[in-house]
This record gives sequence, C-alpha cells and structure tokens, in this order.
Amino acid sequence: MTSDLVTHDLVIPDLVYPDLLYMNSQTAYLGLGSNLGDRASYLLQAVQGLLDHRLPVRALSPLYETDPVGYLDQPSFLNMVLAIDGNGWDPWRLLAVCQAIESSLGRRRSIPQGPRTIDLDLLFFGQQVIAESREGVDLVLPHPRLAVRPFVLIPLCDLAPAFLHPVLGKTVAQLLAAVSPQTPSPPTVRRYDPGAGQVRPGCQEPLFHQQN
Repeated sequence: MTSDLVTHDLVIPDLVYPDLLYMNSQTAYLGLGSNLGDRASYLLQAVQGLLDHRLPVRALSPLYETDPVGYLDQPSFLNMVLAIDGNGWDPWRLLAVCQAIESSLGRRRSIPQGPRTIDLDLLFFGQQVIAESREGVDLVLPHPRLAVRPFVLIPLCDLAPAFLHPVLGKTVAQLLAAVSPQTPSPPTVRRYDPGAGQVRPGCQEPLFHQQN
C-alpha cells in the first residue's frame, strides 16, 4: 500500500479570508483530485504548478477522501478545492494551464472516470457562463456536474459557501444541502487524515455514505 506523504513546503502568498472570496467577481475555483501513487504529493505538485505559472492562489480547502464514482474498480480519491484571483486571466488560458499541469504529472485518459495521477477541473470563473469548443477542446462553465458532487461541494463550501451559482441561482451551501445521503448513490466523503485514519476533533466523518 502506498502511503500519502506531504513532501512539499508550500507557501500561499497574500492569503485572504476564504469567506470573502466569493465577493470577487474574478475569483476562479478549481477542483483537484488524485487517486494514484502519493496522492497528497500530486495535489501539492499541482498547486505548485499553478504558482509556477504565476497564478495567484488565494486559499486551499482541507483534503477529503472520496470513494470512486462511476468506474468503481479503482482506489479512493483525495479531493480539494482552491481559489485563484483571476484578474488578468481568462477561462481558456486557465484551462490550458490546468491541462499542461495534468500532462506534466502523467495524467492519462484511457478509461472514462478512471484512475488518474491528477485531475484539475475548472468549477467557476466568477459569474461567467460558457459552453464552447475551440480546436477540439470543450469548456463548460460552471462545471456541469458540480451540483451533484459532494466531493466538490464540501471543499468548495469550506471556501465560498455564499457563492451564487450563476445558472441554478443557488449558493454553494444550498447546493450542498440539496445533495443528501438519500440522493441515489452519493459517494462516501470524509476529511482526510494522513495518520492512522483517526477522526479529527470537531469533524463529522464520514460526511456522506455510499448507498448499497
């Protein structure tokens, strides 16, 4: 079994209070996931890659461990969400950076919803609504499946609970409340503890249970 070791020292410059992030019309939110190898290290390498591209990362959510969805014969994921100050950027340019980072970290797309070293999904870019294809690359904003994914909504709610979905007209907190354990087949989502799997004080674990 491969253990997850945090092997990178990461400094996020000019960190702002997460609950104020949604007020910035140019804030972009990215969902990150990994379920191969040293998952935590891949997540931190992806964050470092964004910083290396001079993207102003403003806040990181906690890490969450999630059962796989769709293709079930694969390891559990580590998931997180981060916030970026998108001033001076546009969604297509940010998407290109994300895809370059995925490629540099060995991302392969041989199995739909299959295992991956790293996944970077653009969730929101301010209040922009986009559904376009350029040179064979599709971009849909907001992310079309985030409203039914607790492993996205839970860390996103850590950063921006009052952020308003520009299409659905609901806040992130309201979307999360609507994804209940009674929803068909929600994945199990729990706060990640790299130690012995102990529950951290004050945390509810698991937050969602897979229905059998």
